[in-house]
Amino acid sequence: MHSESATVFRNVRPYGAEKPQDLTVVDGVFTDSPAPSGARVVDGEGRIALPTLVDAHIHPDKTAWGEPWVTRNPASSIAGYTAEDVKLHHALRTPLKERAQRLMGHAVTRGTRAMRAHVDVAPAYGLAGVEGVGAARRALRHALDVEIVAFPQHGVVRAPGTRELLEEAVRTGAVDRVGGIDPIGFDEALDEQLDVVFSIADRHGVGVDIHLHERAGTGLESLRAIIARTRALSLQGKVTVSHVFCVPGLPERELDALAAGLAEAGISLTTVAPSSDLVLPIERLREHGVHVGLGSDGVRDSWSPFGDADMLHRAHLLARVQDARLDEELEAAFRAGADDGAHLLGLARADLRPGSPADFLLVRGECLPQVVVDLPRRELVVRGGRIVARDGELVGG
Repeated sequence: MHSESATVFRNVRPYGAEKPQDLTVVDGVFTDSPAPSGARVVDGEGRIALPTLVDAHIHPDKTAWGEPWVTRNPASSIAGYTAEDVKLHHALRTPLKERAQRLMGHAVTRGTRAMRAHVDVAPAYGLAGVEGVGAARRALRHALDVEIVAFPQHGVVRAPGTRELLEEAVRTGAVDRVGGIDPIGFDEALDEQLDVVFSIADRHGVGVDIHLHERAGTGLESLRAIIARTRALSLQGKVTVSHVFCVPGLPERELDALAAGLAEAGISLTTVAPSSDLVLPIERLREHGVHVGLGSDGVRDSWSPFGDADMLHRAHLLARVQDARLDEELEAAFRAGADDGAHLLGLARADLRPGSPADFLLVRGECLPQVVVDLPRRELVVRGGRIVARDGELVGG
């Protein structure tokens, strides 16, 4: 066996265990077998080992991360924000591929193993975003798994030419999913939008991920229509609805009935933990078998000056908006970023056990809850047993 196919990470504490132990990796997965002769040895120096995380919802094509400061203009509607998106797209001098790769590489250094990237597809851009993020994905394939969603941010119906662009993006294999946005509140075409999105997904065998910012009865009408189409086309397990602001605050009985319907249809949800009143009730949904991924959303784009593509920080924000106090609540926030996102992207769970992928990070700290609160520096990030980032910088390629 070649030495580079096996590595022993010595003196590490999985999930903050009191007693350090060795983690042995062979061919990219953990094993409980003795380390083979010639295995590389890395001293963990008693640091905590944690699974790397999954960003289930991010927009790397829009980012101004690493660019000169952008002064944002007032906007109060999706139409207003999308107009600002177009202005920023033309104002930024760095090519989209470089900006996206810069942000995605930064995410790796903070401990992200995979992401679902929503990329704008609209007549204003054509497929430039899909091509740019696709190129960034190829450049970082040694360190990061990336799913690309063709996202009709400007609407499917209200922006003529969008449905043809969505079809082209999917037909050429450039994307893994087709998206949608607020079928009633923004596109004002519930049946027409969903017919376009679901027919493309059905014909080409790709998944669906729809942004749903609609609230109250409007959002529930759209969500129930999505559930119905998922069942009708037997797309169970291939559909995600993002944000889903109509779900938080539902009466308990209505929430339970809706969650049962989502679980039966195999529909997953994502949240970016924007606030205490808009974060999804993750634990209650999980009790019904609904997987809820956690994501960054936009990062330093025209919508907001905030965001950092750091999923440990996002788990911290999730815990804060949930008013977490107990250790188990803080740990649950971390696992929302590590486990359910992996399920959404069809990845094996990285739990540091024999047979699981050797995707993990090393930090200094006392225990997992303290790590979620204090957000220590990610000193080492490992993908498939290979070190891909050290002290905030990418390694290799």
